[in-house]
Amino acid sequence: MINSMNTPLTEFKGIGPKKSQLFSRLGIFDVEDALYSFPRGYEDRRNVKSISSLEAEEEAMVLGTVAAVKKGRYVRGRKRTTRFLIKDETGTMEVLFFNAGYLEKNIKTGDKYWFFGKINKNGGSIAMMHPSFGKADEEDFNGDILPVYPLTSGLTQGERRKLSANALKYVDESLEVLNENIRRSNQLCGIEYALKNIHYPEDERHMRVAKYRLIFEELLLFSLGILMMKNKFLERKAGFVMSKVPYVSVFCADLPFGLTSGQKKAVEDISNDMSSGKRMNRLIQGDVGSGKTVVSAAAAYKAIKNGYQAAIMAPTEILAYQHYDTFKDFFDDKGITVKILNSSTSSNERKETLEMCEDGRADILIGTHAVFGKDVRFKDLALVVTDEQHRFGVAQREALNAKGRNPHIMVMTATPIPRTLALIMYGDMDVSVISDKPLGRKEIITKVFRGDERENAYRLVMDQIKKGHQAYIVTPLIESSENIDVRSSEEVFEEAKEYFGEYKIALLHGKMKQEEKDRIMNDFKEGNIQVLVSTVIIEVGINVPNATVMVIENSERFGLAQMHQLRGRVGRGSEQSFCILVLDKDTDVAVKRAEAMESFSDGFIIAEKDLALRGTGEFFGTRQHGIPDMRIADVVKHSKILKKAMEEAGRIVEKDSLLANEEHRKMKERIFSLYGEEEPRL
Repeated sequence: MINSMNTPLTEFKGIGPKKSQLFSRLGIFDVEDALYSFPRGYEDRRNVKSISSLEAEEEAMVLGTVAAVKKGRYVRGRKRTTRFLIKDETGTMEVLFFNAGYLEKNIKTGDKYWFFGKINKNGGSIAMMHPSFGKADEEDFNGDILPVYPLTSGLTQGERRKLSANALKYVDESLEVLNENIRRSNQLCGIEYALKNIHYPEDERHMRVAKYRLIFEELLLFSLGILMMKNKFLERKAGFVMSKVPYVSVFCADLPFGLTSGQKKAVEDISNDMSSGKRMNRLIQGDVGSGKTVVSAAAAYKAIKNGYQAAIMAPTEILAYQHYDTFKDFFDDKGITVKILNSSTSSNERKETLEMCEDGRADILIGTHAVFGKDVRFKDLALVVTDEQHRFGVAQREALNAKGRNPHIMVMTATPIPRTLALIMYGDMDVSVISDKPLGRKEIITKVFRGDERENAYRLVMDQIKKGHQAYIVTPLIESSENIDVRSSEEVFEEAKEYFGEYKIALLHGKMKQEEKDRIMNDFKEGNIQVLVSTVIIEVGINVPNATVMVIENSERFGLAQMHQLRGRVGRGSEQSFCILVLDKDTDVAVKRAEAMESFSDGFIIAEKDLALRGTGEFFGTRQHGIPDMRIADVVKHSKILKKAMEEAGRIVEKDSLLANEEHRKMKERIFSLYGEEEPRL
């Protein structure tokens, strides 16, 4: 019996365990899932068109008689085609199916059928490829607008449509989560109207009204969840109130270089947060090479001068070691003790480091996932800095935060995030942006070479090496693969040894032991290695100012954001630097990415371009941010609606910060169910 939105699909007639399992592949487990899994498009069957009036590229409904069946044949040795000649009073067209030989018996000559699909025109011939179809006298030919859903093998559109039609019978106003004031002030239809017309719209206008309501609701609930997190965070008084003594200014004045205006502003924001009496929750967003590490060092210095400890968490051992070396340079002459902890730390070193953290002798602990260990305890942890937060899960970050009494939180990212996405991904945080580069650094020149121009690319590398500089060559794989047609690092390493034979060449990849990786990276930093062939292990954090050229092999295999990160490994000194993209396959997307890399150096512009090419799906990718998937909204396409939803959310939480009032109860329940927790959090 269907008695709630959580009723499983097996309660519907005709859906047994096997069919239910097929629906589960689509993320549909119960009635509510069926209602909130929306169509990807529609088939408009209201207007039957004559064959002679068909236009190229349009989607149309045609009613005609099967005049002939053309036996299937193979195209390019793989796809078997089956063709039918269809006629009406005005002309003829061909209907083509791939790998559907069984239709030769099912679609019979002389019978009348309806066909719905996209029209292809070539000269005087008209064709429709892989259309929906049915007997003209059957019930399915009903002249409606029908939903088209994503499917999985074993399910048909008819079965998916039937599920939606049955689920819609149980929709009523009890599902409404937006109160009348919100609906009226934002001109939104009710939930009954919205759900019925998103699945089976009466016409296009009804569908648009329904879609707007559902998009607005989704973005409003996201916005409210974020603001609730922020308000909840701000309610917690910091366990550590820092003195307003200008320790940060003293630290910065002692540096061997001057800070940029962006760095100065970020340091000022952090210092004010730590002295405000409230727990800091700040994101430092800066492009590759913008100098975020020194900002985190200034924050750590303030915590330590106030008698507390700091922890710096890095996503890779290479980056952790680099932070360790940098912090040692900053603090060794200031009587501040910096320790490192990772999976390769020896048992004796680990024991000593743990003791020093617990009794307070270690001022700063830098590490990877090892810092999460239950045996890692601090005396007075007052500052937690997370580098590249998106690489850590929610539970991992919380585990580190829990090691102190509400420590101040600082997050650094060199991954530029488009503003619309940043509103959602980091909406619970205060943000400082470092948009300028350290003084003396030049723009990196990016050049694109096709695979058959590789020698020209290597010639440019050789020019830089002869000037005394160093080079990276990055590949997508360690070893060659039969299934993936790309150049491996091992293959490129052998080739580089031949081309740059008189110079020192080294290979670096993630399967090496940590001691070997450390030795190679140290030799590269010291200038003992001229060409480093590597996988993307060097994507984040490597800092070798003498490296002036980055070659990205098979650049078509990399996303824009990742290529921009790799490019940021060079250009870290005062010399002119270069990034070389070697394209082996000229796909449309690969070419557009390469053109964007040539044209733009600003990471935020690159991020916008990347988002446009990839869509929001890959940006959200995993649920590590604690953000539920969006079912109908797209923060890029619907950025104007997002702005309105955030404004409405702001008005709501201004009056009712935690949605405690009865009029907001249903919204609060829906938000908690979306985040899958008692309270939404990031």
